[in-house]
Amino acid sequence: MLRLEFETPEQFYIAVQSLHDVVEYRQFETLSGREIRLPIESRLYVDGAFEVSSETFETYSPSTGAKLADVSAAADSHVDAAVKGAKRASEEWREISIWDRRERVELVANSLEQSAEELTRLEVADNGSCISKLADDIQKASKSLRYFAGIAPELKGETIPTEPGTVDFTKREPYGVVGAIIPFNHPAAFVARKLGPAVLAGNGIVIKPSEYTPLSALYIAHLLDGLDVFPDGLVNILPGGPETGEAVVTHPGVKMVSLVGSPHTGKAVMRNAAQNLSNLLLELGGKNPVVVFPDTDAETAAEGIVDGMNLQWQGQSCGSASRLFLHSDIYESVLDEVVTRLESLTIGDPFEYETDIGAVVSGRQLEKVTSYVNDAVDRDARLLTGGAKPEFPQSGNFFQPTVLEPPLGSSIATEETFGPVLSVFSWEDWETMLHNANDVDYGLTASVWTSDLDKAHRTVDRLEAGYIWVNNHSTHYLGAPFGGFGESGLGKTECLEELLEHTRLKNVNITLQG
Repeated sequence: MLRLEFETPEQFYIAVQSLHDVVEYRQFETLSGREIRLPIESRLYVDGAFEVSSETFETYSPSTGAKLADVSAAADSHVDAAVKGAKRASEEWREISIWDRRERVELVANSLEQSAEELTRLEVADNGSCISKLADDIQKASKSLRYFAGIAPELKGETIPTEPGTVDFTKREPYGVVGAIIPFNHPAAFVARKLGPAVLAGNGIVIKPSEYTPLSALYIAHLLDGLDVFPDGLVNILPGGPETGEAVVTHPGVKMVSLVGSPHTGKAVMRNAAQNLSNLLLELGGKNPVVVFPDTDAETAAEGIVDGMNLQWQGQSCGSASRLFLHSDIYESVLDEVVTRLESLTIGDPFEYETDIGAVVSGRQLEKVTSYVNDAVDRDARLLTGGAKPEFPQSGNFFQPTVLEPPLGSSIATEETFGPVLSVFSWEDWETMLHNANDVDYGLTASVWTSDLDKAHRTVDRLEAGYIWVNNHSTHYLGAPFGGFGESGLGKTECLEELLEHTRLKNVNITLQG
């Protein structure tokens, strides 16, 4: 293992730059013909060392179809070694003061910032989303680490009133090993978001990235390996398919499982985690309503709706606006503006900053989005714009931003499409609209658009969602609890509660002698 020590920012920068010597660089041609270099790591990171597996899987660029790497797939033996290493490392790590942990995690944040350019290129090639937003993801990853490092001293207990001669207090202790499963839409950001609270609470962690986007997670493993700020084995990166995730979740040494994924995956994780009664933190999908009142300016509403669709990620975001409830008084004016804005967006090379919409992450995901739209049209949904692959680019997993007027209760109106698709409904009666807005299995996000504070508060109170915006849709603030109701998950993230979830609460009762 490469060992680096540093005491000044200059030494730190040199340390990060030296990592370039241990990563294989490969040439990649973007959709627009530019040649760029990508740092490729395709090995597993297990118990402080990189390993090659006998089983591999291929990862491709969604925008060009070019093969990027043959990535090692973790076997059960790798999972076992990673969990045991994480357990051993956590026992060492928990003896380190919270102040020292903070400093070390902040060094990791520095490392992400110093390597932001390479990480961003790798993310765009492997994920297909627009560079303008994936560059922000690296900054968000760093901020997330700094946020959790900053609140780490809040990992404290409390004293409980008792009777004379006794003392009762609580203390927070780590679980030991956390298993984390992350999706394809924000690969590097989710590595940081899972790593931060887990290790600051004193745990080791085993991270299973999506089989569609494993490369940035493995590059982060190289940064950690070179920095040597954690005990060997504290952080493990194990690429692989669903079977790898299942092996992580069912391992008896994993005492907590943290997942970002679909409700289907969440339910499978719950079933598997029940074998060990592991604690769960689940951030799952959404079918998120946007409610627009007639007092809203048409252009303002349209701009917010389009922004809320998260098209820089092709709508592949669990909090994306996917159901629009427009009041009949402004239905046509707002809808016309939304369609006009969508049709003016540029679909193309995600490496170009002027591109508004990149590529869907995989051929499988593209087929899913296409089948939902085709099924809706076959069932008499009115297609207002989009609905197919664009004429250009002809290659790659591209799909036009799409607006439909489907029947209430149809599949596309109730199930998460996870693509650039918006279903639109007209409403007049407030109670009926609320019923329809809440009549899905999900409850992640929602937004309300009005200048009437009374209407806003009353509607917020009635919407079944865990995170609601008023006159906005998509902005996140660290410290604001993010998480949903129903099949949108369990627990809250991006806040103190997430940090506390990574600890067990122990009560101590003392009877004083004499």
